[in-house]
Amino acid sequence: MNIQLNAPKHLISCATAGHIVSVDVNVWTATKQDRGISNEVTTAKNASADAGRFTKNLLSNSSEHKALLNYRQSVYNWLQRMTYDWAGAMRLLPIINLERFKREYEGHEREFKRLLEAFILAYPGLISDAAFKQGDMFNISEYPSPQDVRNKFRINLFLTQVPANDFRAGGVAQALADDLKLHYEKQVTDIIDNVMRDASQRLVEIASRLSNSCTEVVNEEDGKVRRKRIFDSTLTHAREICETLKHFNLTGSTILSDAVSELEEAIDDVSIEDLRESSLTRSIVKESVDAMLNKFAPLKTPDPITASSQPEPIIEAEEENEEDFPSFAPLKSSFV
Repeated sequence: MNIQLNAPKHLISCATAGHIVSVDVNVWTATKQDRGISNEVTTAKNASADAGRFTKNLLSNSSEHKALLNYRQSVYNWLQRMTYDWAGAMRLLPIINLERFKREYEGHEREFKRLLEAFILAYPGLISDAAFKQGDMFNISEYPSPQDVRNKFRINLFLTQVPANDFRAGGVAQALADDLKLHYEKQVTDIIDNVMRDASQRLVEIASRLSNSCTEVVNEEDGKVRRKRIFDSTLTHAREICETLKHFNLTGSTILSDAVSELEEAIDDVSIEDLRESSLTRSIVKESVDAMLNKFAPLKTPDPITASSQPEPIIEAEEENEEDFPSFAPLKSSFV
């Protein structure tokens, strides 16, 4: 007996409106626990052996190594901006942004590899420096070969379509099939509600930043007007999110559509130079954006669910083993 589990309409909408993506970034932290020193310290302090541990920084905070570790965070921030939560490390990418996403990922991939080559080139010298800085703690066997180090750094993109086909459960009782169907539909509905709530919040946040940038403050002492800095990225991000949400309104929210239209109209044909040079333009844009915010903020999707109160994971690196972040981390990465 085959029990057909039809995909919810939200999922069918997602299948045509987005792709599932994840990014793996693997790095080597260049740290090593020294049990000998740990035992010396705990013994000297009359403490139990498990009361503390000493971890060596093998590369003494080298700038080349730090650049790689920091770039991992840059990739994570970029992925968060471009996509929405789907499940664990998997993220939902609006299909309208697919071409830009792939182009920007390739740029991140090139930069990561450039930083890696710079680090590998400096690596032998960093070992020599460590021999002086670590004194009697130095142990050459703790330093992998340049090729082994290179293999510890990776960046990979995984991209797949949202499943849209019927799901079938063969040889199961009707009651179990019904339960699976209800669970499946609720799970997808919750995901979509979260995605659209996130999208609405992003729209409000960028509109608020734009309004704040257009604010002119009069100094009470001298009566002079103080203009706030207006960044290119603020106006660019406002246009990008408007373009995205025109094609990525998965719940068909008329409230969201109207908000997007009003923000888009407020910045239509306005350049960053206009905002920087014209007090009148700033005033008009601010008035229009504030009117949108007063009408629509906070935007809400239908039947909002309670946001998760799960704390951020605490991640520790093993001495010489690669390990992934927990599955619920937005960006899968490895510290070694």
